[in-house]
Amino acid sequence: MKKRKFLKSLAFLGIGSGSIFSTKTASAKTISEIDPNAPDFWEQIRAAYKLKPDYINLENGYYCFLPEETLDNYIKHLRDVNYQASSYMRTVQWDNKAKSAAMVAELVGASPEEVVLTRNTTESIDLIISGYPWKSGDEAIVSNQDYGSLLNMFELAERRYGIKVKRIDIPMHPENDEEIVAVYEKAITSKTKLMMVPHIVNITGHILPVRKIADMAHGHGVEVMLDGAHAVGHFDFNISELDCDYYGSSLHKWLSVPLGCGMLYVKKGKSTQIRPLLAPYELDQTTLLNLNHTGTHAVSTDLSVIDAVNFLNKMGSKRKEDRLRYIQRYWSDQVRDLPGINVNTPEDPHRSCGIANVGIDAMSTADMATMLLDKYQIFTVAINGAGGVNGCRISPNVYTSEAEMDKFVLALKEMSGNA
Repeated sequence: MKKRKFLKSLAFLGIGSGSIFSTKTASAKTISEIDPNAPDFWEQIRAAYKLKPDYINLENGYYCFLPEETLDNYIKHLRDVNYQASSYMRTVQWDNKAKSAAMVAELVGASPEEVVLTRNTTESIDLIISGYPWKSGDEAIVSNQDYGSLLNMFELAERRYGIKVKRIDIPMHPENDEEIVAVYEKAITSKTKLMMVPHIVNITGHILPVRKIADMAHGHGVEVMLDGAHAVGHFDFNISELDCDYYGSSLHKWLSVPLGCGMLYVKKGKSTQIRPLLAPYELDQTTLLNLNHTGTHAVSTDLSVIDAVNFLNKMGSKRKEDRLRYIQRYWSDQVRDLPGINVNTPEDPHRSCGIANVGIDAMSTADMATMLLDKYQIFTVAINGAGGVNGCRISPNVYTSEAEMDKFVLALKEMSGNA
């Protein structure tokens, strides 16, 4: 697709298509300095990050590093906690953690009593899998495109509790929502108790119609747990409207909280049926805190959650979503129809946002990732056959420019023989 035609095709998104670069260098570094109405808004956002010049970072899916202001505040929190030491840990640490959790709850549209902070998505979802009231013979449904560690936890549950875990394949390029819902529904039996569904597939960026899946599952008496590792801070959603029973996410991904912070959502009234993995300070609590024993941990990270949410709110979560979707479509639509190139992400723009996956017929994904870094100075991650997906996951961020994606598109064309 020609670039000019492609840019016109994005008009329905309401996103400006001009380059984020200008003849001057943006000086904005903090939230208060960023002018949301300025024509160089995204250049200001870019200036808020300290970017490593050695390569173009297209692997933000693992860890979206912090803008400088959030990093500075994080270091300040480290110093403050270190200064107060045990007096902080024995007095206000829990109140402050609750404030941060409440801010995340507000961001995702939940009530404060439904959200706690964890270390990551894996911990959040493992707490549910390990503590679920399984009985021998119960069944669970997962997909082959789910995150590997979570699939391993279900395998442990099979060994420990005698349950059966069924795996389905998520259609990579569905014609409609009903095609996806039907795949999950077909796997349900009278013994099915829980299904795990990715809100967004981590390896392809495919956003699933999770509300429709939840409505279907609940109609069969099956509970739904969503893996939202890449959702919070990535695209706008209201968790109460998804009508899931459990939800886990990693806040150090798209919300850009320091490493080691996640969230667990449990619908009101559901937490008492889950057995704690670690014994809390007070046994048999009737709130979600019964599942949230973390011991002595890095509380400075908890404090930085508020800074990260403030940065996102200043940027505008919907504005960020639109920008991420625009950048993804900017490159993917230019190569989607080229011979020898496979975009493993649905073409419908509403089925993806910032993440996409692309493979090249002429080379392995490992060789593709190596060549992108060695020859073109573009850092990505290779996905080797997980859930039938072969390609590199491409996850730009809000600081990524069209000029950088132009370099990536050129690299794909040269590597696939389309230059």
